[in-house]
Amino acid sequence: MDRRGFITTAGALSLTAALGQARAAEYAFDPSEQSIASLQRALAAGAVTSEALTTAYLHRIARFDQRGAEYRSVLALNPAALNDARVADLERKSGKVRGPLHGIPIIVKDNIETRDPLATTAGSYALARSLRPADAPLVAQLRAAGAIILGKANLSEWANFRSTRSCSGWSGVGGQVGNAYNPARNPSGSSAGSAVAAAASFCAAAIGTETNGSILSPASINGLVGFKPTVGVVSGKGVVPISPLQDTAGPMCRTVGDAAILAAVIAARPLGFGTHGSDIEAFRLRGVRIGAMPVPPGAHPDTTRLFADARAVLEREGAVILDLKQPKAFDDMGDPEFEALLYEFKDAINAYLSSLDPSQVDCKSLTDLIAFNRAHADQELIVFGQEIFELADAKGPLSEAAYQKARATLTRTADVEGLATLLAQDVEVLLAPSNGPADLIDPVWGDHRGGGSSAIASAAAIAGHPSLTVPAGLISGLPVGITLVTGRHHDGLLLQIARAYERASNARVPPHLPG
Repeated sequence: MDRRGFITTAGALSLTAALGQARAAEYAFDPSEQSIASLQRALAAGAVTSEALTTAYLHRIARFDQRGAEYRSVLALNPAALNDARVADLERKSGKVRGPLHGIPIIVKDNIETRDPLATTAGSYALARSLRPADAPLVAQLRAAGAIILGKANLSEWANFRSTRSCSGWSGVGGQVGNAYNPARNPSGSSAGSAVAAAASFCAAAIGTETNGSILSPASINGLVGFKPTVGVVSGKGVVPISPLQDTAGPMCRTVGDAAILAAVIAARPLGFGTHGSDIEAFRLRGVRIGAMPVPPGAHPDTTRLFADARAVLEREGAVILDLKQPKAFDDMGDPEFEALLYEFKDAINAYLSSLDPSQVDCKSLTDLIAFNRAHADQELIVFGQEIFELADAKGPLSEAAYQKARATLTRTADVEGLATLLAQDVEVLLAPSNGPADLIDPVWGDHRGGGSSAIASAAAIAGHPSLTVPAGLISGLPVGITLVTGRHHDGLLLQIARAYERASNARVPPHLPG
């Protein structure tokens, strides 16, 4: 059975059926590059209906994602989406608008549970029939605000925690995602499909997840705003886990304004805005103290130029920029983090698998997943292996001294001697270049480098601080961004600063989609 056929039997709607149901030829609305605010204005004015808007996105997915360039960013479409859109239209006609996302089609990463007839697969055939009875809380909050769940995004299988030589954006169920700016280029991961779908206007916006870099990296590589909230601000229930201490979902959008709307909707607690008030549009950079990190060795020469341009924009807007040195403690984060994540993944994935319906999912443990992949090697092990699975399965419980030592080391290196030390130098936020531009996809060697993360972004992921990337320009037609990090529960401050920079720089260039 081919990939699309398998997805269909798992409960998703085939693309042909979706377009037939939508009566696609009746609509000609172009949603590309439109913000959530502009779409809401069009819906309120009657210039478009939610049904027509949903159909327009289906058109783009059909033309570019599944045919033409075959970006493969959308793993499965929601068969309930058009009906949900019609309901939203009827509600609007009756004067009921549920919230800021009323009638707006959103795509969520396929490691986030929804109550739709769509499996939550994490990209793996092992979960290809895992239909969930309820929405993850963050999805329930999206629906309560009026969102239409258009479908599920492809991803790096198991959120890129299966192999040491993985190829970002590849999953057994979904195939290989192509970068929105050049499908031969690496989309970065693990939220590759969410990034490409949002960048290419296959949806109004998307939700990704991050453990370390999986929102920021693909967002920066695909010309997006990617926002990783403070860990715990967004509920992690109903999300296939790696580490409860680092996992979080977050918005991946074409504008900071859209990211702020989605962040406010999915947050389980208010976003912190520091001492500057909560109005993003009224916020100005004058007097804001920003600590600038050095450009990392080995960065593309034009990254240095674009980072200097971004600094100049911030300074023209009144920010005070101080040059900071990278803490030596950052050099000691990598090995302890990997060690800690191996333990945490085994513990969390065993608990998650044991909670699934045994009539739909045979695997009840990480050991079972490893055996499943070996038994289905022609589907699961055709691009890379499962060395990380095997390393994690060999670990013991979280009570082991090796795990406790690794976590203690991370607290010291990422936080106490890392971000806390930097933020104590009379700065409110930290600034660094996001890496890039994107490498070519290489299924032989796998990913060559991290892509869109920086040392402060990795530290933020480990320590649970909020982080954000915003577009800074193109290098040879490929996007790069800047990264912002601040203290826990000052999520709103990052959105304010990013919006002020975005407004002044206007640096994002949309992708040109062939086909």
